Amino acid sequence: MVTAPPAPTSSPGDLVVARPEGLYCPPGDFYIDPWRPVDRAVITHAHSDHARVGHGHYLAHVDSAGTLRTRLGEIALQTLAYGEAVVHHGVRVSLHPAGHVLGSAQVRLEHGGRVWVASGDYKTEPDGTCTPFEPVPCDTFITESTFGLPIYRWPTQAALFAEINDWWRLNAEQGRASVLLCYAFGKAQRILHGVDPAIGPIVVHGAVEPLNAVYRAAGVPLPPTLRVTDPGVDAALLGRALVLAPPSAQGTPWLRRFGNYSDAFASGWMQLRGTRRRRGVDRGFVMSDHADWPGLQQAIAGTGAERVFVTHGSVAVLVRWLTENGLEAQGFKTEYGDEDSEPVAATAP
Repeated sequence: MVTAPPAPTSSPGDLVVARPEGLYCPPGDFYIDPWRPVDRAVITHAHSDHARVGHGHYLAHVDSAGTLRTRLGEIALQTLAYGEAVVHHGVRVSLHPAGHVLGSAQVRLEHGGRVWVASGDYKTEPDGTCTPFEPVPCDTFITESTFGLPIYRWPTQAALFAEINDWWRLNAEQGRASVLLCYAFGKAQRILHGVDPAIGPIVVHGAVEPLNAVYRAAGVPLPPTLRVTDPGVDAALLGRALVLAPPSAQGTPWLRRFGNYSDAFASGWMQLRGTRRRRGVDRGFVMSDHADWPGLQQAIAGTGAERVFVTHGSVAVLVRWLTENGLEAQGFKTEYGDEDSEPVAATAP
């Protein structure tokens, strides 16, 4: 077990501090991705561990509006474009591309000559479905570390989709559906954007299609998709199909209609030996919307920050690495989680 070195204490005048409700900006009197209801919340993206119900006012990127309203209902939402700024209680707030999912943003705070950036979740390799990550110069950087271990190194986009296409093509030639379990928001649309639709039809679960509509409305090109209840969807079509469904659909009656299918799981956790076996699937594809170990290093270096706070994931390992490389580093305890494990309603057709 790796333990972190003694953590520096928070300094008077810090632009972000940890409170029971979430990460709080004292001079601005607002929170970033709070996990308990607050009056004012800046939301980095619409995954449900970062965007929760109950806040009085939400500020997010304009491309997050569709997903936030799809998931949270009617909310008091203010949106900004990337690079656009608002000033609240003297704090200049702007949003910058995080490359995680559609509308994901880093939050830049400027006040009293200091600049802090809260990354939210991010990845550094462009995927074609959202604005690519951009490093934002700052004095202090708050970074995630979901996959903050040296073992995590993602394949390139080209290598990943070559694997997925080969698997789907082989199954289609054998008359078997290819059921790919993936998170409904972000991963599913990234898969749709990257696979070869010439191989066969693509069928999506009811949890996926509303989010596809949001991506299409934002101008992201996705191939045509079907629901199992659509006219003309029969056993012959399903036997050639790529089927995208959330992990919670595994083992449900919804999947039985695909007969003798082959299944796979797309997740960064597939990098670990034994994960595919524990998931009980035929294949595992190493795919994540978070930065891998080199990506984390690249992103942090790109900010030029001398002080780094690390949230959720392998916090102690990354803090130790940063400290050994001359940076002032410590962890923030948060309640952010792993969206691959988040329950998603699996009953919709």
